[in-house]
Amino acid sequence: MAEQPVSSQDEFLTLPISIPPLPSFPVPTTHHIYLRRNAKVLTRDDKRSLYIVNAPVDSTEPHFRSLFNSLVGAGKFEAITFECDAKAAKTSIEPAQALRLASLQKKRKREEEEEAQRVRDEVAAEMPSTWSRPLHRSGGSAVVLLADERSVDIVLKAVKKLQKTKKYPAWGEGVGEKAPALGSNWLKAHNKLVYPGNAAMQDVVDAFFTVYNRKEADAERLAREMRNEPDEDGFVTVTRGGRVAPARQDEAEEAKRKMLERQEKRKDETQNFYRWQLREKKKAQQAAFLQEFEEDKNKLRAMREKRRKVEPDT
Repeated sequence: MAEQPVSSQDEFLTLPISIPPLPSFPVPTTHHIYLRRNAKVLTRDDKRSLYIVNAPVDSTEPHFRSLFNSLVGAGKFEAITFECDAKAAKTSIEPAQALRLASLQKKRKREEEEEAQRVRDEVAAEMPSTWSRPLHRSGGSAVVLLADERSVDIVLKAVKKLQKTKKYPAWGEGVGEKAPALGSNWLKAHNKLVYPGNAAMQDVVDAFFTVYNRKEADAERLAREMRNEPDEDGFVTVTRGGRVAPARQDEAEEAKRKMLERQEKRKDETQNFYRWQLREKKKAQQAAFLQEFEEDKNKLRAMREKRRKVEPDT
């Protein structure tokens, strides 16, 4: 018989971890992490991932790498995405990921270099982080990416076996200097990062205005293209001087989208450019339809008259 899966997508398994005593809380305790197969199977990677709930607030990738290595050995754990990282990814693209996406697109070399430079400028324009190690909210979630689908079954089996042996893995064991320390050193690093220095802030300001000027130039170019674009009634807006570009980048993108929609719509209406021409065309189509309808009525009337004139044989 085929082996049954260890856990369904709706069933959570409990992974107890032993937290050693700390100077702030000198008592050993046990924390429970809940995990299951990732229910959102949208990509191939989702099939080899685990969904985790109630991750410790001081979680880092080295912590979970050490935890999974103690459970199933090295080579199974690949990466982890915390809840806060997933939310940040929706609003911004990581530099390495953006560069990979740009390289996958079939563009010319010059366009790829411009896209890569654009991404680097936007990353450089972001304010530097003021924390050397972020903390997560209590009860936060994360997604763990494993080496393959078989590793998911191996991890779930190891978690079920852990319930019997009661030998819980120690949290933070083997991490060492792989993660920045908390406590007073963490706060000292924060105070230092709050004041990055004039040179670092000047670099951020320069990068910000580089991105800003590029977006302004894109908006002005889009405005120039739209000056010769007729509206839905076929009229072209005439402007004289002044700034006619959209005020915000989202307005520029919305205007560009509408312009592309109008261009797509006019592909089949090249010969009927103005609104009155469309109106005349619809009138002609309606007249032709009425004429065909009258002709069909006359044919039907003639057939009825012919049927009445036929006399049966006696």
